[in-house]
Amino acid sequence: MTTHGTTERSGFSFLRIAIALQTLTIFLQAVSSGLLMTSAYGEVLHSVGARVMYGASMLYVLAAVLAWKPGGGSPRPVGHAVGFLVLASVQVAVGIAHIPSVHLPLGVLMFGLSVLALARH
Repeated sequence: MTTHGTTERSGFSFLRIAIALQTLTIFLQAVSSGLLMTSAYGEVLHSVGARVMYGASMLYVLAAVLAWKPGGGSPRPVGHAVGFLVLASVQVAVGIAHIPSVHLPLGVLMFGLSVLALARH
């Protein structure tokens, strides 16, 4: 993969770091959802975590665009990142609407897709 004119054979690219951050925030959302059901402060943690997760998804889009356009990489990660941002938007909407029958499975799907994206980069 090329990034800003240099070849990265190993190590961490901005794209890989963004995906790792996204994956971590989704995992932490699963933890905070458990706290949401068992403690008074769980709702605050889950709400703050949702904002952080959404920001991490936007960072993933930025990193994918930067890896593609100036870096000369493939445009495919941009599509994946945008698709993930759409999933994150749906996730936030169904969470606000309190629809756990969609919110919980979608969270599991998003975590799996994020781990897969991390393994691919």
